Amino acid sequence: MKLKEGFVLREVAGYTVVVPSGDTLDLNMMISLNGTAGFLWKQLSERDVTESELVAALLDEYDVTKADAELDVKQFVGKLNGYGLLE
Repeated sequence: MKLKEGFVLREVAGYTVVVPSGDTLDLNMMISLNGTAGFLWKQLSERDVTESELVAALLDEYDVTKADAELDVKQFVGKLNGYGLLE
């Protein structure tokens, strides 16, 4: 899976946000991300990845259980799908 084009990750006043750019410029689509979500967004923006690869990346980066990492990835991917941000 990968992210749709037209959205960029930015650090604004200490917050991690995703903002639309180019033809998708609609500031109602600005999304604030916590640290874990920002990390997952970066993984998705670098290459086409599977949910399993995202779980593995979380396990490498954070001190979490596999069950927690799987739940976090499932919820994050679900939200991205709900916003229409994945291809």
